[in-house]
Amino acid sequence: MHSEPVGRRNRPTRRAVLGTIAGVAAAGVAGGFAWDRLGHGSDDGAGGAADGTGGGPGARRTGKHTFERLSGPERTVVRAADGGTLATFTDGARTAVLTGPARTFSEPRTTEAKVTTDAWVRVLPHTWQQGMEKSAWFKGWFGKALDDTSPDVFAVAFEYSSAGARDKHNADGVRYAGTAHFGPRNSKVNNPLDFAFHDEQSDFYDYLGIPWSFADGTRVQPEKARYGDVDCSGFQRLVWGYRMGLPLHNTNTRGTGLPRRAFAIAAYGPGRLVIPHTGRQQATDLNVLQPGDLVFFAIIKDQPDFIDHCGMYMGLDDQGRHRFYSSRSAANGPTLGDLSGRSLLDGTDFYARGFRAARRL
Repeated sequence: MHSEPVGRRNRPTRRAVLGTIAGVAAAGVAGGFAWDRLGHGSDDGAGGAADGTGGGPGARRTGKHTFERLSGPERTVVRAADGGTLATFTDGARTAVLTGPARTFSEPRTTEAKVTTDAWVRVLPHTWQQGMEKSAWFKGWFGKALDDTSPDVFAVAFEYSSAGARDKHNADGVRYAGTAHFGPRNSKVNNPLDFAFHDEQSDFYDYLGIPWSFADGTRVQPEKARYGDVDCSGFQRLVWGYRMGLPLHNTNTRGTGLPRRAFAIAAYGPGRLVIPHTGRQQATDLNVLQPGDLVFFAIIKDQPDFIDHCGMYMGLDDQGRHRFYSSRSAANGPTLGDLSGRSLLDGTDFYARGFRAARRL
Protein backbone atom coordinates (compact mmCIF):
# COMPACT_ATOMS: atom_id res chain seq x y z
CA MET A 1 0.00 0.00 0.00
CA HIS A 2 1.38 3.35 -0.99
CA SER A 3 0.97 6.35 1.23
CA GLU A 4 1.36 10.03 0.53
CA PRO A 5 4.55 11.45 2.05
CA VAL A 6 3.79 13.54 5.10
CA GLY A 7 4.40 17.23 4.64
CA ARG A 8 3.12 17.61 1.09
CA ARG A 9 -0.06 19.35 2.06
CA ASN A 10 -1.19 22.24 4.24
CA ARG A 11 2.21 23.92 3.95
CA PRO A 12 2.73 27.68 4.10
CA THR A 13 3.45 28.89 0.59
CA ARG A 14 6.77 30.53 -0.12
CA ARG A 15 4.83 33.19 -1.99
CA ALA A 16 4.23 34.53 1.48
CA VAL A 17 7.96 34.78 2.02
CA LEU A 18 9.39 38.20 2.66
CA GLY A 19 9.83 39.84 -0.78
CA THR A 20 12.33 38.80 -3.42
CA ILE A 21 15.89 39.66 -2.46
CA ALA A 22 18.45 39.98 -5.19
CA GLY A 23 21.72 38.21 -4.58
CA VAL A 24 25.11 39.72 -5.05
CA ALA A 25 26.18 37.14 -7.59
CA ALA A 26 25.30 38.11 -11.13
CA ALA A 27 23.41 35.50 -13.10
CA GLY A 28 26.00 35.63 -15.86
CA VAL A 29 28.98 34.67 -13.70
CA ALA A 30 30.50 31.53 -15.13
CA GLY A 31 31.86 28.57 -13.25
CA GLY A 32 30.81 25.54 -11.30
CA PHE A 33 31.68 24.46 -7.81
CA ALA A 34 35.14 23.51 -6.64
CA TRP A 35 36.43 21.24 -3.91
CA ASP A 36 40.20 21.45 -3.72
CA ARG A 37 42.28 19.35 -1.34
CA LEU A 38 45.16 21.55 -0.24
CA GLY A 39 47.15 19.12 1.84
CA HIS A 40 47.81 19.77 5.51
CA GLY A 41 46.58 23.07 6.84
CA SER A 42 48.44 25.71 8.77
CA ASP A 43 47.88 26.76 12.35
CA ASP A 44 45.96 29.88 11.46
CA GLY A 45 42.58 28.31 12.26
CA ALA A 46 41.13 29.22 8.89
CA GLY A 47 37.62 28.04 8.32
CA GLY A 48 36.16 27.66 11.78
CA ALA A 49 35.21 29.15 15.10
CA ALA A 50 34.62 26.01 17.12
CA ASP A 51 36.52 23.03 18.47
CA GLY A 52 37.56 20.66 15.75
CA THR A 53 38.51 23.27 13.17
CA GLY A 54 41.87 24.44 14.46
CA GLY A 55 44.72 23.83 12.02
CA GLY A 56 47.21 21.11 12.76
CA PRO A 57 50.04 19.43 10.83
CA GLY A 58 49.99 15.68 10.37
CA ALA A 59 52.66 15.24 13.05
CA ARG A 60 50.01 15.95 15.67
CA ARG A 61 48.36 12.64 14.86
CA THR A 62 51.25 10.69 16.38
CA GLY A 63 52.29 10.71 19.99
CA LYS A 64 50.24 11.02 23.14
CA HIS A 65 46.65 12.24 23.00
CA THR A 66 44.77 13.76 25.91
CA PHE A 67 41.03 14.05 26.45
CA GLU A 68 39.50 17.21 27.83
CA ARG A 69 35.93 17.79 28.96
CA LEU A 70 34.26 21.06 28.03
CA SER A 71 30.76 22.39 28.53
CA GLY A 72 28.27 24.48 26.59
CA PRO A 73 27.52 21.93 25.14
CA GLU A 74 29.08 19.05 27.09
CA ARG A 75 31.73 17.49 24.87
CA THR A 76 35.01 15.64 24.80
CA VAL A 77 37.91 17.28 22.98
CA VAL A 78 40.95 15.28 21.91
CA ARG A 79 44.21 17.22 22.17
CA ALA A 80 47.55 16.49 20.56
CA ALA A 81 50.76 16.69 22.54
CA ASP A 82 51.17 20.36 21.60
CA GLY A 83 47.62 21.17 22.75
CA GLY A 84 46.12 21.41 19.29
CA THR A 85 42.61 20.09 18.73
CA LEU A 86 42.40 16.74 16.94
CA ALA A 87 38.70 15.98 17.37
CA THR A 88 35.50 16.99 19.13
CA PHE A 89 32.73 14.65 20.28
CA THR A 90 29.50 16.10 21.69
CA ASP A 91 27.41 14.26 24.26
CA GLY A 92 24.15 13.05 22.76
CA ALA A 93 25.30 13.48 19.14
CA ARG A 94 26.79 11.22 16.50
CA THR A 95 28.56 14.06 14.71
CA ALA A 96 32.33 14.04 15.16
CA VAL A 97 34.61 16.79 13.84
CA LEU A 98 38.23 15.84 13.22
CA THR A 99 41.16 17.96 12.10
CA GLY A 100 42.53 16.87 8.72
CA PRO A 101 43.98 18.19 5.48
CA ALA A 102 42.66 21.64 4.59
CA ARG A 103 40.13 21.86 1.75
CA THR A 104 38.54 24.77 -0.05
CA PHE A 105 34.89 24.76 -1.08
CA SER A 106 33.72 27.36 -3.59
CA GLU A 107 30.89 28.09 -5.99
CA PRO A 108 31.87 30.90 -8.37
CA ARG A 109 28.55 30.66 -10.18
CA THR A 110 26.78 32.24 -7.21
CA THR A 111 29.39 33.84 -4.94
CA GLU A 112 32.99 34.98 -4.73
CA ALA A 113 33.24 33.60 -1.19
CA LYS A 114 35.24 30.47 -0.41
CA VAL A 115 35.37 28.29 2.67
CA THR A 116 38.77 26.81 3.51
CA THR A 117 38.54 24.38 6.39
CA ASP A 118 40.50 21.57 7.96
CA ALA A 119 37.37 20.26 9.66
CA TRP A 120 36.30 16.78 8.55
CA VAL A 121 32.78 15.90 9.67
CA ARG A 122 32.20 12.21 10.39
CA VAL A 123 29.29 10.17 11.74
CA LEU A 124 30.05 7.98 14.74
CA PRO A 125 28.75 4.41 14.96
CA HIS A 126 27.27 5.27 18.37
CA THR A 127 25.83 8.34 20.05
CA TRP A 128 28.62 9.92 22.08
CA GLN A 129 28.55 9.84 25.86
CA GLN A 130 31.11 10.91 28.42
CA GLY A 131 33.86 8.33 28.89
CA MET A 132 33.43 6.60 25.53
CA GLU A 133 37.07 7.28 24.72
CA LYS A 134 37.82 4.30 26.98
CA SER A 135 35.66 1.89 24.97
CA ALA A 136 37.11 -0.72 22.64
CA TRP A 137 35.09 0.44 19.62
CA PHE A 138 36.35 4.00 19.98
CA LYS A 139 40.03 3.08 20.16
CA GLY A 140 39.78 1.14 16.92
CA TRP A 141 37.60 3.74 15.20
CA PHE A 142 39.64 6.79 16.21
CA GLY A 143 42.97 5.42 15.07
CA LYS A 144 41.60 4.88 11.59
CA ALA A 145 39.54 8.08 11.49
CA LEU A 146 42.52 10.36 12.09
CA ASP A 147 44.08 9.28 8.79
CA ASP A 148 40.83 8.82 6.85
CA THR A 149 40.52 11.07 3.79
CA SER A 150 37.57 9.25 2.25
CA PRO A 151 34.54 11.51 1.61
CA ASP A 152 33.16 13.01 4.83
CA VAL A 153 29.81 14.78 5.27
CA PHE A 154 31.03 17.94 3.52
CA ALA A 155 32.46 16.05 0.56
CA VAL A 156 29.28 14.00 0.21
CA ALA A 157 27.11 17.13 0.41
CA PHE A 158 29.05 18.73 -2.44
CA GLU A 159 28.42 15.68 -4.60
CA TYR A 160 25.01 17.31 -5.16
CA SER A 161 26.07 20.91 -5.83
CA SER A 162 23.63 22.77 -8.07
CA ALA A 163 26.67 24.33 -9.76
CA GLY A 164 27.65 20.96 -11.18
CA ALA A 165 28.55 17.56 -9.76
CA ARG A 166 29.48 14.31 -11.47
CA ASP A 167 26.84 11.58 -11.69
CA LYS A 168 27.50 8.42 -9.68
CA HIS A 169 25.52 5.19 -9.95
CA ASN A 170 25.34 2.16 -7.69
CA ALA A 171 25.35 -1.48 -8.73
CA ASP A 172 21.58 -1.36 -9.32
CA GLY A 173 21.93 1.55 -11.72
CA VAL A 174 20.47 4.10 -9.31
CA ARG A 175 22.01 7.55 -9.63
CA TYR A 176 22.85 8.21 -6.00
CA ALA A 177 24.93 11.39 -6.54
CA GLY A 178 25.21 14.13 -9.11
CA THR A 179 23.89 17.65 -9.68
CA ALA A 180 20.70 18.16 -7.66
CA HIS A 181 17.94 20.67 -8.26
CA PHE A 182 15.44 22.14 -5.84
CA GLY A 183 12.17 21.21 -7.48
CA PRO A 184 9.93 21.49 -10.55
CA ARG A 185 9.40 24.87 -12.15
CA ASN A 186 6.43 26.79 -10.73
CA SER A 187 4.64 28.25 -13.77
CA LYS A 188 2.79 30.77 -11.60
CA VAL A 189 6.01 32.59 -10.63
CA ASN A 190 8.01 34.54 -13.23
CA ASN A 191 10.95 35.93 -11.24
CA PRO A 192 13.78 33.35 -11.03
CA LEU A 193 14.98 34.89 -7.77
CA ASP A 194 11.58 34.38 -6.13
CA PHE A 195 11.57 31.71 -3.44
CA ALA A 196 8.66 29.95 -5.15
CA PHE A 197 10.16 29.90 -8.66
CA HIS A 198 10.95 26.21 -8.10
CA ASP A 199 8.51 24.15 -6.07
CA GLU A 200 9.56 22.63 -2.76
CA GLN A 201 8.33 19.26 -1.35
CA SER A 202 10.96 17.05 -3.04
CA ASP A 203 12.46 14.45 -0.69
CA PHE A 204 15.53 12.23 -1.01
CA TYR A 205 13.65 9.37 -2.68
CA ASP A 206 12.38 11.81 -5.34
CA TYR A 207 15.99 12.65 -6.14
CA LEU A 208 16.84 8.94 -6.33
CA GLY A 209 13.71 8.04 -8.26
CA ILE A 210 13.06 4.90 -6.22
CA PRO A 211 10.34 3.78 -3.78
CA TRP A 212 11.31 3.86 -0.13
CA SER A 213 10.13 1.86 2.88
CA PHE A 214 10.54 3.44 6.30
CA ALA A 215 11.01 1.56 9.56
CA ASP A 216 7.37 2.10 10.55
CA GLY A 217 6.22 0.23 7.46
CA THR A 218 5.29 3.33 5.48
CA ARG A 219 6.19 3.00 1.81
CA VAL A 220 6.39 6.00 -0.49
CA GLN A 221 6.69 6.41 -4.22
CA PRO A 222 8.84 9.08 -5.92
CA GLU A 223 7.22 11.62 -8.20
CA LYS A 224 8.62 11.43 -11.71
CA ALA A 225 8.48 15.22 -12.06
CA ARG A 226 10.79 15.53 -9.03
CA TYR A 227 13.51 13.14 -10.15
CA GLY A 228 16.89 14.67 -9.24
CA ASP A 229 15.26 17.23 -6.91
CA VAL A 230 15.58 17.85 -3.16
CA ASP A 231 14.21 20.72 -1.11
CA CYS A 232 16.08 22.02 1.95
CA SER A 233 15.13 19.27 4.42
CA GLY A 234 15.08 16.62 1.69
CA PHE A 235 18.71 17.49 0.96
CA GLN A 236 19.74 17.01 4.59
CA ARG A 237 17.89 13.68 4.65
CA LEU A 238 19.69 12.67 1.44
CA VAL A 239 23.11 13.44 2.92
CA TRP A 240 22.72 12.47 6.57
CA GLY A 241 20.20 9.69 6.13
CA TYR A 242 20.57 7.97 2.78
CA ARG A 243 24.33 8.55 2.44
CA MET A 244 25.64 8.71 6.02
CA GLY A 245 23.27 6.18 7.56
CA LEU A 246 21.29 8.12 10.17
CA PRO A 247 17.76 6.72 10.62
CA LEU A 248 14.89 8.43 8.81
CA HIS A 249 11.16 8.57 9.38
CA ASN A 250 8.43 10.16 7.33
CA THR A 251 6.41 12.15 9.82
CA ASN A 252 6.83 15.57 11.38
CA THR A 253 6.55 14.23 14.91
CA ARG A 254 8.94 12.60 17.35
CA GLY A 255 10.50 9.40 16.15
CA THR A 256 13.78 7.62 15.57
CA GLY A 257 16.00 9.66 13.28
CA LEU A 258 15.37 12.60 10.99
CA PRO A 259 11.76 13.69 10.43
CA ARG A 260 10.62 15.20 7.14
CA ARG A 261 10.43 18.99 7.43
CA ALA A 262 12.81 21.66 8.70
CA PHE A 263 10.69 22.68 11.71
CA ALA A 264 10.36 19.03 12.75
CA ILE A 265 14.10 18.36 12.43
CA ALA A 266 14.77 21.44 14.57
CA ALA A 267 12.28 20.33 17.22
CA TYR A 268 12.48 16.53 17.17
CA GLY A 269 15.63 15.54 15.29
CA PRO A 270 18.38 13.36 16.78
CA GLY A 271 21.41 14.76 18.53
CA ARG A 272 21.11 17.87 20.62
CA LEU A 273 20.18 21.49 20.21
CA VAL A 274 23.16 23.79 20.49
CA ILE A 275 21.10 26.91 19.82
CA PRO A 276 17.46 26.50 20.95
CA HIS A 277 14.62 28.11 19.04
CA THR A 278 13.24 30.84 21.31
CA GLY A 279 10.86 32.65 18.98
CA ARG A 280 11.27 35.65 16.72
CA GLN A 281 14.74 36.72 17.78
CA GLN A 282 17.75 36.26 15.50
CA ALA A 283 20.14 33.66 16.94
CA THR A 284 23.49 35.32 17.60
CA ASP A 285 25.46 32.87 19.79
CA LEU A 286 27.57 31.69 16.87
CA ASN A 287 30.57 30.64 18.97
CA VAL A 288 28.81 27.42 19.98
CA LEU A 289 28.58 26.22 16.38
CA GLN A 290 30.87 23.64 14.82
CA PRO A 291 31.08 22.55 11.18
CA GLY A 292 28.30 20.18 10.21
CA ASP A 293 25.69 21.61 12.58
CA LEU A 294 22.24 21.98 11.05
CA VAL A 295 21.03 25.58 11.11
CA PHE A 296 17.37 26.63 10.92
CA PHE A 297 15.62 29.72 9.62
CA ALA A 298 12.25 31.45 9.83
CA ILE A 299 11.80 33.08 6.41
CA ILE A 300 8.03 33.39 6.00
CA LYS A 301 6.95 37.01 6.20
CA ASP A 302 3.91 36.53 8.40
CA GLN A 303 5.37 33.76 10.57
CA PRO A 304 8.70 35.04 11.95
CA ASP A 305 8.80 32.26 14.55
CA PHE A 306 8.08 29.35 12.16
CA ILE A 307 11.08 27.31 10.97
CA ASP A 308 10.78 26.81 7.20
CA HIS A 309 14.36 26.39 6.01
CA CYS A 310 17.45 24.45 7.08
CA GLY A 311 21.06 24.21 6.02
CA MET A 312 24.48 22.89 7.07
CA TYR A 313 26.99 25.13 8.81
CA MET A 314 30.41 25.12 7.12
CA GLY A 315 32.42 27.51 9.29
CA LEU A 316 34.06 30.82 8.40
CA ASP A 317 34.52 31.89 4.80
CA ASP A 318 37.49 33.84 3.48
CA GLN A 319 35.90 37.08 4.66
CA GLY A 320 35.50 35.79 8.22
CA ARG A 321 31.73 35.35 7.82
CA HIS A 322 29.73 32.38 9.11
CA ARG A 323 28.58 30.54 5.97
CA PHE A 324 26.12 27.68 5.46
CA TYR A 325 25.15 25.31 2.65
CA SER A 326 21.53 24.52 1.75
CA SER A 327 19.20 23.58 -1.10
CA ARG A 328 17.37 26.68 -2.30
CA SER A 329 15.10 27.73 -5.15
CA ALA A 330 17.11 30.63 -6.57
CA ALA A 331 20.21 28.50 -7.13
CA ASN A 332 17.90 25.60 -8.01
CA GLY A 333 19.55 23.20 -5.61
CA PRO A 334 22.32 22.94 -3.00
CA THR A 335 24.35 26.14 -2.73
CA LEU A 336 26.70 28.08 -0.48
CA GLY A 337 26.09 31.11 -2.67
CA ASP A 338 24.34 34.42 -2.42
CA LEU A 339 21.49 34.38 -4.93
CA SER A 340 18.31 35.78 -3.37
CA GLY A 341 19.96 36.10 0.03
CA ARG A 342 23.53 35.58 1.24
CA SER A 343 24.36 32.21 2.80
CA LEU A 344 25.41 33.89 6.04
CA LEU A 345 24.43 33.51 9.69
CA ASP A 346 25.97 36.73 10.96
CA GLY A 347 25.04 40.31 10.11
CA THR A 348 21.77 41.71 8.80
CA ASP A 349 21.30 39.90 5.50
CA PHE A 350 18.09 37.99 4.82
CA TYR A 351 19.04 34.57 6.13
CA ALA A 352 21.00 36.00 9.05
CA ARG A 353 17.88 37.88 10.17
CA GLY A 354 15.90 34.68 9.92
CA PHE A 355 18.44 32.46 11.73
CA ARG A 356 16.71 30.89 14.73
CA ALA A 357 18.27 27.60 15.91
CA ALA A 358 21.00 24.98 15.44
CA ARG A 359 21.16 21.23 16.06
CA ARG A 360 24.15 18.89 16.20
CA LEU A 361 23.08 15.52 14.85
